[in-house]
Amino acid sequence: MSEESKELQDLNVGDTVAGTIVKLEDKQVLVDIGYKTEGILPIGELSSMHVEATGDVVKEGDTVTLKVKKIEDDEIILSKKAVDAEAAWEDLEKKYRNGEVFETVVKEVVKGGLVVDVGLRGFIPASLVETHFVEDFSEYKDQPLTVKIADLDKEQNRIILSHRAVAEEEANAKKNDILQSLDVGQVLEGTVQRITAFGAFVDLGGVDGLVHISQLAHEHVAKASDVVSEGDKIKVEILSVDRDNERISLSHKNTLPGPWTDIQSRVSAGSTVEGTVKRLVNFGAFVEILPGVEGLVHISQIANRHIGTPQEVLEIGQKVNVKVLDVNETDERISLSIKELEQEQAEKEYKQYEKNEDQSGFQLGDFIGDKLDKYK
Repeated sequence: MSEESKELQDLNVGDTVAGTIVKLEDKQVLVDIGYKTEGILPIGELSSMHVEATGDVVKEGDTVTLKVKKIEDDEIILSKKAVDAEAAWEDLEKKYRNGEVFETVVKEVVKGGLVVDVGLRGFIPASLVETHFVEDFSEYKDQPLTVKIADLDKEQNRIILSHRAVAEEEANAKKNDILQSLDVGQVLEGTVQRITAFGAFVDLGGVDGLVHISQLAHEHVAKASDVVSEGDKIKVEILSVDRDNERISLSHKNTLPGPWTDIQSRVSAGSTVEGTVKRLVNFGAFVEILPGVEGLVHISQIANRHIGTPQEVLEIGQKVNVKVLDVNETDERISLSIKELEQEQAEKEYKQYEKNEDQSGFQLGDFIGDKLDKYK
């Protein structure tokens, strides 16, 4: 038996030894472990991950801890991967028990997900990468990623990780912080995320609130999409916050100038405007002359003849021309008249008639009286 062989008699498969890297070759590394025979560390035993070149993992002079895999024909086959795996399993089991969040690096993009280095070969299924759908995972390669262990089975050598769980926890924590910070009456800027038949959901920076369709504008809104589009940045006022159910009611309308704001610069006494009859009551008719702005035509100002009810002359939805008699922005009141326009029109027609027909003794009152006969 050779001298080297005698020295190897006290070395057994499974032993852990310390050594120094003395030479890097393409497919293996030579290690001085204190015996005359240098140990061989194959490239496949360097790491649980795929290794392109031995120099990617170790360099000459490095001190490493290795496990004896095989002793044969005076050759000592060593493994760094086996030592690292034992330490990695112990660390991973602790992280799994504690639900710990930690960072790893994506080493490969494979069909169905990502391979990461956790001291062992870990796998993140595509469904556990993000909270949203990812079409192309190529940008994840060699990038760091925070993860939690979703499943761990040493016997099956299965390590399933999730970045999605981390992202969801962060989103929930952020959502809770935002919910706690919201106060009724607060005005914020948000982004329209989704439009529905009953309104629009607005992202307030991590939590969504609903702007009901009735709170989108001062005027009637038939469809939310008539006022806002997905992606729009809009101001909203907090109407209510239900933290337990994570429901937030918002108003966009309250952040907009009201229909009566600065009304006197848009409607002045003496002017003539077109409006739509909105309501008929026993004392007159309410006519909308601007979106959200209604004025009253008192029953005495509807016609140049006596009428019992406004319905004798007007109907809801009818377009009418009215003269503005008075504007009161403070009380949000506008007085209107149809009768005065009729009188003015009658006078205008008479003057035109008088100009064309020189009839002596013809009086304005007679002419107007004739005109009014048709209303009796």
